[in-house]
Amino acid sequence: MPTSASQPTTRIPRHVAVIMDGNGRWATARGLDRSAGHVEGVKTVRRITEAASRAGIGWLTLYTFSTENWNRPADEVEALMRLIVTAIERETPDLIRNNVRLAVIGDRSRIPADVTERLDACRAATAASTGLTLVLAISYSARWEITEAARAIAADAAAGKLDAAAITDSDISSRLTTAGMPDPDLLIRTGGDMRLSNFLLWQAAYSEIYITPTYWPDFTEADFDDALAQYAGRERRYGLTSAQIRGAAPR
Repeated sequence: MPTSASQPTTRIPRHVAVIMDGNGRWATARGLDRSAGHVEGVKTVRRITEAASRAGIGWLTLYTFSTENWNRPADEVEALMRLIVTAIERETPDLIRNNVRLAVIGDRSRIPADVTERLDACRAATAASTGLTLVLAISYSARWEITEAARAIAADAAAGKLDAAAITDSDISSRLTTAGMPDPDLLIRTGGDMRLSNFLLWQAAYSEIYITPTYWPDFTEADFDDALAQYAGRERRYGLTSAQIRGAAPR
């Protein structure tokens, strides 16, 4: 039975990652153009960002545009890029007011230069914020990210800066686009699909996963609260037994 959203959440995740799926299907079900779903999805981003900030979550990472999304029709890709940057510019004053810092991860080389410049301006404007960090994964894929990290490690090893036999998890993590960020404690996927879709594959190794059939435009603060409540009720074992966890000192 799902944990009721009305129950108190006593354990708040430090980092929540979200696969915002279902925008296109939401629009299609209503006889609308897919772009209408993306526009509606932006409203959900604002609601959930505000809810995460109020809940005391430190990091909220949103899968905004994957490297695979570049293969979509050109007009949809152009509309998405325009929508993303316009929405962020419009929301930047509120981000500052709510002490939210903006960060962007992904393959910047594929993003149009004007979009990159505008996003960088928003990042700079919010850089002094000390509350929630809102991370937009744009032109992002986990396999691309891990491949880039492997190339960096190989180059350092070839240059004698790193002993190949002594490479650790930390060496890989420090070369990912998420370096310096905590791994996500909770990964939410809307739209009902049961897959990670090339999102934070390294970082989500021990994330708790919450999947809902609700399309992203219909995902409410109450739905988000339910995900947090379910997370709070789960036992995170990290390969140990329940008995070991219960006997361990509190973290």
